[in-house]
Amino acid sequence: MEYRRILLDGVVTEVHRMGDRLVSRDGRAISVSEAAHLAPVQPTKIIAVHLNYRSRVEEFGTRLPDAPTYFHKPVSALNAHGGDVVRPAGCKFLNYEGEIAVVIGRTCRNIAPADAGHYIAGYTVANDYGLHDFRDTDAGSMLRVKGSDTLAPIGPGVVPDWDFHGKRIRTLVNDEVVQDGNTDEMRWDMHYLVADIARTITLVPGDVLLTGTPANSRPVEPGDVVEVEVEGLGVLRNRIVTGPEPVRADVGAQPTESEEVRSTALGGDWEFRGIRPPAR
Repeated sequence: MEYRRILLDGVVTEVHRMGDRLVSRDGRAISVSEAAHLAPVQPTKIIAVHLNYRSRVEEFGTRLPDAPTYFHKPVSALNAHGGDVVRPAGCKFLNYEGEIAVVIGRTCRNIAPADAGHYIAGYTVANDYGLHDFRDTDAGSMLRVKGSDTLAPIGPGVVPDWDFHGKRIRTLVNDEVVQDGNTDEMRWDMHYLVADIARTITLVPGDVLLTGTPANSRPVEPGDVVEVEVEGLGVLRNRIVTGPEPVRADVGAQPTESEEVRSTALGGDWEFRGIRPPAR
Protein backbone atom coordinates (compact mmCIF):
# COMPACT_ATOMS: atom_id res chain seq x y z
CA MET A 1 0.00 0.00 0.00
CA GLU A 2 1.21 3.50 -0.85
CA TYR A 3 -0.24 6.62 0.75
CA ARG A 4 -0.16 10.12 -0.71
CA ARG A 5 -1.47 13.63 0.00
CA ILE A 6 -3.00 15.55 -2.89
CA LEU A 7 -5.35 18.43 -3.61
CA LEU A 8 -8.67 16.82 -4.51
CA ASP A 9 -11.49 19.20 -5.44
CA GLY A 10 -9.43 21.96 -3.82
CA VAL A 11 -9.10 20.16 -0.47
CA VAL A 12 -6.01 18.51 1.06
CA THR A 13 -6.87 14.82 0.92
CA GLU A 14 -5.09 11.64 1.95
CA VAL A 15 -5.36 8.94 -0.72
CA HIS A 16 -3.94 5.51 -1.40
CA ARG A 17 -2.72 4.26 -4.73
CA MET A 18 -4.58 1.56 -6.61
CA GLY A 19 -2.74 0.95 -9.88
CA ASP A 20 -2.85 4.18 -11.85
CA ARG A 21 -5.60 5.68 -9.64
CA LEU A 22 -5.48 7.56 -6.34
CA VAL A 23 -8.50 6.80 -4.15
CA SER A 24 -9.70 8.75 -1.11
CA ARG A 25 -11.45 7.25 1.92
CA ASP A 26 -14.83 8.39 0.59
CA GLY A 27 -14.26 6.66 -2.74
CA ARG A 28 -13.41 9.63 -4.92
CA ALA A 29 -10.64 8.86 -7.37
CA ILE A 30 -8.26 10.62 -9.75
CA SER A 31 -5.56 9.35 -12.06
CA VAL A 32 -1.99 9.55 -10.80
CA SER A 33 -0.95 11.69 -13.77
CA GLU A 34 -3.67 14.29 -13.13
CA ALA A 35 -3.22 14.67 -9.38
CA ALA A 36 -1.74 17.80 -7.79
CA HIS A 37 0.64 16.32 -5.25
CA LEU A 38 1.57 17.67 -1.85
CA ALA A 39 4.40 16.46 0.34
CA PRO A 40 3.12 13.13 1.68
CA VAL A 41 3.76 14.11 5.32
CA GLN A 42 3.97 17.28 7.41
CA PRO A 43 7.15 16.97 9.48
CA THR A 44 8.14 19.03 12.48
CA LYS A 45 11.76 18.50 11.45
CA ILE A 46 13.82 17.26 8.52
CA ILE A 47 17.18 15.77 9.52
CA ALA A 48 19.78 14.64 7.00
CA VAL A 49 22.92 12.54 7.34
CA HIS A 50 26.17 13.62 5.68
CA LEU A 51 28.26 10.95 3.95
CA ASN A 52 26.78 7.43 4.07
CA TYR A 53 27.12 5.74 0.63
CA ARG A 54 30.39 3.97 -0.21
CA SER A 55 30.52 5.39 -3.76
CA ARG A 56 30.23 8.96 -2.45
CA VAL A 57 33.00 8.38 0.06
CA GLU A 58 35.24 6.93 -2.67
CA GLU A 59 34.41 9.84 -4.97
CA PHE A 60 35.76 12.29 -2.41
CA GLY A 61 38.75 10.10 -1.57
CA THR A 62 38.01 10.37 2.12
CA ARG A 63 36.87 8.09 4.93
CA LEU A 64 33.77 7.96 7.08
CA PRO A 65 33.86 9.10 10.70
CA ASP A 66 33.27 6.52 13.41
CA ALA A 67 29.63 7.61 13.68
CA PRO A 68 27.26 9.50 11.37
CA THR A 69 27.00 13.29 11.41
CA TYR A 70 23.90 15.29 10.51
CA PHE A 71 22.47 18.64 9.48
CA HIS A 72 18.98 20.13 9.64
CA LYS A 73 16.74 21.34 6.81
CA PRO A 74 13.95 23.71 7.92
CA VAL A 75 10.41 22.58 7.19
CA SER A 76 9.95 25.69 5.03
CA ALA A 77 12.22 23.94 2.48
CA LEU A 78 9.63 21.16 2.05
CA ASN A 79 8.49 20.50 -1.52
CA ALA A 80 6.51 17.80 -3.32
CA HIS A 81 6.43 15.57 -6.38
CA GLY A 82 5.88 17.81 -9.39
CA GLY A 83 6.85 20.98 -7.54
CA ASP A 84 9.31 23.48 -9.00
CA VAL A 85 12.72 23.71 -7.34
CA VAL A 86 13.92 27.31 -7.29
CA ARG A 87 17.50 28.32 -8.00
CA PRO A 88 17.69 31.98 -6.91
CA ALA A 89 18.64 34.42 -9.64
CA GLY A 90 22.38 35.05 -9.56
CA CYS A 91 23.21 31.59 -8.19
CA LYS A 92 24.99 28.87 -10.22
CA PHE A 93 25.57 25.80 -8.10
CA LEU A 94 22.32 24.02 -7.29
CA ASN A 95 23.12 20.31 -6.92
CA TYR A 96 20.76 17.32 -6.88
CA GLU A 97 21.24 14.52 -4.32
CA GLY A 98 18.89 11.57 -4.83
CA GLU A 99 18.03 10.01 -1.48
CA ILE A 100 15.62 7.82 0.48
CA ALA A 101 13.62 9.36 3.32
CA VAL A 102 12.49 7.61 6.48
CA VAL A 103 9.11 8.77 7.81
CA ILE A 104 8.50 8.43 11.54
CA GLY A 105 5.17 6.92 12.60
CA ARG A 106 5.32 6.87 16.41
CA THR A 107 6.91 9.14 19.00
CA CYS A 108 10.44 7.87 19.31
CA ARG A 109 13.06 8.50 22.02
CA ASN A 110 15.97 6.46 23.33
CA ILE A 111 15.39 3.22 21.43
CA ALA A 112 17.67 0.44 20.26
CA PRO A 113 18.41 0.05 16.52
CA ALA A 114 16.76 -3.39 16.65
CA ASP A 115 13.49 -1.74 17.72
CA ALA A 116 13.55 1.24 15.31
CA GLY A 117 11.39 -0.46 12.68
CA HIS A 118 8.42 -0.32 15.07
CA TYR A 119 8.60 3.50 15.02
CA ILE A 120 8.80 3.95 11.23
CA ALA A 121 5.62 4.70 9.28
CA GLY A 122 7.28 4.05 5.94
CA TYR A 123 9.68 5.34 3.34
CA THR A 124 9.59 7.79 0.46
CA VAL A 125 11.85 9.28 -2.21
CA ALA A 126 13.72 12.53 -1.59
CA ASN A 127 16.08 14.93 -3.31
CA ASP A 128 18.38 16.75 -0.89
CA TYR A 129 19.22 19.75 -3.08
CA GLY A 130 22.18 21.91 -2.11
CA LEU A 131 22.71 25.55 -3.06
CA HIS A 132 26.49 25.57 -2.87
CA ASP A 133 26.77 29.26 -3.75
CA PHE A 134 26.39 29.81 0.01
CA ARG A 135 28.90 27.21 1.09
CA ASP A 136 31.60 29.74 1.93
CA THR A 137 29.45 31.28 4.65
CA ASP A 138 27.22 28.39 5.74
CA ALA A 139 29.51 25.35 5.52
CA GLY A 140 29.26 24.79 9.27
CA SER A 141 25.48 24.83 9.49
CA MET A 142 24.49 24.14 5.86
CA LEU A 143 21.47 26.34 6.60
CA ARG A 144 21.10 28.19 3.29
CA VAL A 145 23.03 25.55 1.33
CA LYS A 146 20.48 22.84 2.17
CA GLY A 147 17.62 24.78 3.74
CA SER A 148 16.59 27.40 1.20
CA ASP A 149 12.97 27.33 0.06
CA THR A 150 11.89 24.39 -2.16
CA LEU A 151 15.12 22.40 -1.64
CA ALA A 152 13.52 19.42 0.14
CA PRO A 153 11.13 17.68 -2.26
CA ILE A 154 9.84 14.32 -1.02
CA GLY A 155 7.25 11.92 -2.42
CA PRO A 156 5.21 11.07 -4.27
CA GLY A 157 3.94 8.75 -1.52
CA VAL A 158 4.84 6.83 1.64
CA VAL A 159 5.27 3.07 1.38
CA PRO A 160 4.98 1.12 4.65
CA ASP A 161 6.75 -2.21 5.24
CA TRP A 162 9.36 -1.57 2.55
CA ASP A 163 12.50 -3.67 2.86
CA PHE A 164 15.38 -1.26 2.36
CA HIS A 165 18.01 -3.92 1.70
CA GLY A 166 19.53 -4.23 -1.78
CA LYS A 167 17.40 -1.53 -3.42
CA ARG A 168 18.54 0.45 -6.44
CA ILE A 169 18.48 4.26 -6.34
CA ARG A 170 19.00 6.35 -9.46
CA THR A 171 18.87 10.04 -10.32
CA LEU A 172 18.12 11.16 -13.86
CA VAL A 173 18.46 14.64 -15.36
CA ASN A 174 16.49 15.11 -18.58
CA ASP A 175 16.17 11.31 -18.84
CA GLU A 176 19.95 10.73 -18.51
CA VAL A 177 21.12 8.64 -15.54
CA VAL A 178 23.53 10.69 -13.42
CA GLN A 179 23.50 8.74 -10.14
CA ASP A 180 23.19 4.98 -9.84
CA GLY A 181 23.61 3.33 -6.45
CA ASN A 182 22.28 0.67 -4.11
CA THR A 183 21.22 0.80 -0.49
CA ASP A 184 23.73 -1.93 0.30
CA GLU A 185 26.36 0.81 -0.09
CA MET A 186 25.08 2.50 3.06
CA ARG A 187 27.41 2.38 6.05
CA TRP A 188 24.56 3.08 8.46
CA ASP A 189 21.12 1.71 7.62
CA MET A 190 17.71 3.29 8.25
CA HIS A 191 17.17 1.72 11.65
CA TYR A 192 20.59 2.75 12.91
CA LEU A 193 20.04 6.38 11.85
CA VAL A 194 16.65 6.59 13.56
CA ALA A 195 18.02 5.14 16.80
CA ASP A 196 21.07 7.40 16.70
CA ILE A 197 19.09 10.63 16.32
CA ALA A 198 16.48 9.53 18.88
CA ARG A 199 19.10 9.23 21.62
CA THR A 200 18.85 12.98 22.26
CA ILE A 201 16.12 14.29 19.90
CA THR A 202 12.53 13.15 20.21
CA LEU A 203 11.12 12.16 16.83
CA VAL A 204 7.37 12.51 16.33
CA PRO A 205 4.97 11.21 13.67
CA GLY A 206 5.68 12.76 10.28
CA ASP A 207 9.31 13.64 10.97
CA VAL A 208 11.68 12.89 8.10
CA LEU A 209 15.24 11.55 8.06
CA LEU A 210 17.23 11.76 4.82
CA THR A 211 19.70 8.90 4.56
CA GLY A 212 22.47 9.99 2.18
CA THR A 213 23.22 10.02 -1.54
CA PRO A 214 25.43 7.99 -3.90
CA ALA A 215 28.28 9.49 -5.93
CA ASN A 216 28.00 12.12 -8.64
CA SER A 217 25.97 14.99 -7.21
CA ARG A 218 26.35 17.81 -9.75
CA PRO A 219 24.74 21.19 -10.54
CA VAL A 220 21.57 21.48 -12.60
CA GLU A 221 20.20 24.36 -14.65
CA PRO A 222 16.80 26.06 -14.96
CA GLY A 223 14.63 24.01 -17.31
CA ASP A 224 16.17 20.69 -16.26
CA VAL A 225 13.82 17.94 -15.10
CA VAL A 226 15.27 15.86 -12.27
CA GLU A 227 13.91 12.46 -11.31
CA VAL A 228 14.90 10.26 -8.38
CA GLU A 229 13.86 6.66 -8.84
CA VAL A 230 13.97 4.15 -5.97
CA GLU A 231 13.13 0.50 -6.41
CA GLY A 232 9.82 -0.16 -4.70
CA LEU A 233 9.15 3.49 -3.80
CA GLY A 234 8.53 5.11 -7.18
CA VAL A 235 9.76 8.25 -8.91
CA LEU A 236 10.04 11.80 -7.55
CA ARG A 237 10.06 14.37 -10.35
CA ASN A 238 10.83 18.10 -10.14
CA ARG A 239 11.70 20.89 -12.54
CA ILE A 240 14.38 23.49 -11.91
CA VAL A 241 13.34 27.14 -12.31
CA THR A 242 15.01 30.50 -11.78
CA GLY A 243 13.77 32.58 -8.89
CA PRO A 244 12.01 35.82 -9.87
CA GLU A 245 14.51 38.01 -8.01
CA PRO A 246 18.19 37.79 -7.10
CA VAL A 247 19.29 37.34 -3.51
CA ARG A 248 19.13 40.77 -1.84
CA ALA A 249 22.47 42.55 -2.00
CA ASP A 250 21.82 45.06 0.79
CA VAL A 251 22.08 42.53 3.61
CA GLY A 252 24.11 39.44 4.48
CA ALA A 253 26.73 37.37 2.69
CA GLN A 254 26.37 37.06 -1.07
CA PRO A 255 26.67 34.01 -3.33
CA THR A 256 30.31 33.22 -4.11
CA GLU A 257 32.28 31.14 -6.59
CA SER A 258 35.39 30.27 -4.61
CA GLU A 259 37.59 27.21 -5.06
CA GLU A 260 35.70 25.56 -2.20
CA VAL A 261 32.30 26.25 -3.79
CA ARG A 262 33.32 25.00 -7.22
CA SER A 263 35.17 21.97 -5.88
CA THR A 264 32.28 20.80 -3.73
CA ALA A 265 29.62 21.42 -6.37
CA LEU A 266 31.57 19.73 -9.14
CA GLY A 267 32.65 16.68 -7.19
CA GLY A 268 36.01 17.77 -5.82
CA ASP A 269 37.49 17.02 -2.43
CA TRP A 270 37.81 20.47 -0.85
CA GLU A 271 35.69 19.84 2.23
CA PHE A 272 37.53 16.60 3.02
CA ARG A 273 41.12 17.78 2.72
CA GLY A 274 43.08 16.89 5.81
CA ILE A 275 40.94 13.86 6.70
CA ARG A 276 42.09 11.45 4.03
CA PRO A 277 42.77 7.84 4.98
CA PRO A 278 46.35 7.16 6.08
CA ALA A 279 48.70 5.84 3.38
CA ARG A 280 48.90 2.07 3.22
